Amino acid sequence: MRGHHLAAYNFGLHVDDYESLRVEGFRLREPLNFEAAKRAEGYVGRSGYDDVPGPESWGEKVYPRFLQDSGFEDAPSSLSLWTCLEALMAFTYSGVHADALKHARNWNQRQAWPALALWWVAEGTQPVWADGAERLEFLHDHGPTPRAFTFKAPFCPDGNAIVIDRERVKAIAGYNADGQQDLLDIVKTLKA
Repeated sequence: MRGHHLAAYNFGLHVDDYESLRVEGFRLREPLNFEAAKRAEGYVGRSGYDDVPGPESWGEKVYPRFLQDSGFEDAPSSLSLWTCLEALMAFTYSGVHADALKHARNWNQRQAWPALALWWVAEGTQPVWADGAERLEFLHDHGPTPRAFTFKAPFCPDGNAIVIDRERVKAIAGYNADGQQDLLDIVKTLKA
């Protein structure tokens, strides 16, 4: 959407500590997913994590209330910017990331909250972690609105509901596939 970028925040809880063998499949795929995103059409950027090599963190890492009483101090979450819904959807549901989604039940707890919150920001605006946590909580509490929505109930930056162009998603996924094949070949050898 001209003049805007799509912000995406996801959050979940693993079945065990990040360094555990039960979560090894996730841990091995994580850098490949980040690289696949960087190569994907429509990718603008992502927040890094404090004390982890890579991109700079977009503010202090804040978690939604769903972390409380979980027994964890940290949880898998990401914050990124994309040019459009179709680009993010193509990345999410194809290639390297689709493989991770296929195995997510092995590493992640079932959750009673949305896995992903989407919202529009003005181009040049960088969301911070607190924005993502707040939007995910809002989506959980109020359902999809222009403030926080999902792929199933998307909105335009002007607040009107829209329909995702599935043909464009397929075209972008096809384009991305060419640039990720080497990563996908590695992923297929990894433990689930």
